[in-house]
Formats: sequence, C-alpha cells, structure tokens
Amino acid sequence: MKRPPPSLQARALGWLAQREHSRAELRRKLLRAALMPVRDPAGLVGAASGDTCAATAAAEVDPLLDRLQAQGLLSDERFVASRLRARAPGRGTRRIQAELAQHGLKLSGTPLQQLRDSELQRASELWQRRFGAPASDAREHARQARFLAARGFSGEVIRRVLAAGVRPSDDGLVEGD
Repeated sequence: MKRPPPSLQARALGWLAQREHSRAELRRKLLRAALMPVRDPAGLVGAASGDTCAATAAAEVDPLLDRLQAQGLLSDERFVASRLRARAPGRGTRRIQAELAQHGLKLSGTPLQQLRDSELQRASELWQRRFGAPASDAREHARQARFLAARGFSGEVIRRVLAAGVRPSDDGLVEGD
C-alpha cells in the first residue's frame, strides 16, 4: 500500500533540515508541492491535496511560512549569512547581490561593506589559485579577466588583480615584482 504524500509542513521541515532557505524560495517550493499532481493506480487524481487551486495553495502555504518564521525555523537573515559564507570566497559582490535578489533579498549595511572591503583580496586569492602567474599575452589576459568577471568581480578589482604582481599578504595586499 502506498503512503500518502508528506504534508506541506513535513516537506518544509525536511527542506529546512537540509539547508537554509529564503522565505521566497521555500514558498515557491511549497506552492509547487501543493499543486503537484499525484497518481494512483487508477490514473491521474489531481493535486496533492485534492483539486487545490493556486489561491487555496497560497492560503495554506503563507500561514505555514509565518509559523515557521515565528518558531525561528525560517530566517532570511540566516539564509543571507549562509550564502555569504558559502559564496564569498569565490564570488564577487555583484554576483552575490544578484543571487540574493533572485531570492527576493537585498544585502545592505555592514555585511555589504565587509564584502566590498574584502573584494580585492578575495579576487586576488581566487586568481592566484586558478592561474598563479600573470598573463603572457593579450589573449590570456582577456581569459583571466573573463574568468573574474563571470564570478561577479567589478572591473576595477579585475584591473588591479591582473596588474603585475598583485598578491595577498598577511597585512593587506602588496604590489610586488
């Protein structure tokens, strides 16, 4: 005998147990789950909770999200902090801000300033790990610039990193060679 599909709350708790989610992302997933058709041996039956329409699903999902936030299980602030820890070492400020915007969030205040302040060092460390040596010709220079640009670093940071000898050091960045 088949088990019924898990409730929306069970799904939400399962997803939150795996990793942090933004409210917008979890809402999208829950609405999709609420409207997902299920099959029984006789054929297609309808949506997971009967013939749930989008308005009914939203009326069910939004209060659930409110409860999860009130219980401290869902937090946009924790989601942002988690994304920053995971993405900052290999991504520029623009890329991180764009990713957060996809989740309906905006980075501001101290975290944004810290990200901007460390961008040159993060780009330099990433460049060092990937390339390790200055470009030998214009084609290689362009390839290195595209690599950093694709990861969301600003043009000014890219120019400074690709300038001869920018290397990270213990007490800041030092121009060498």
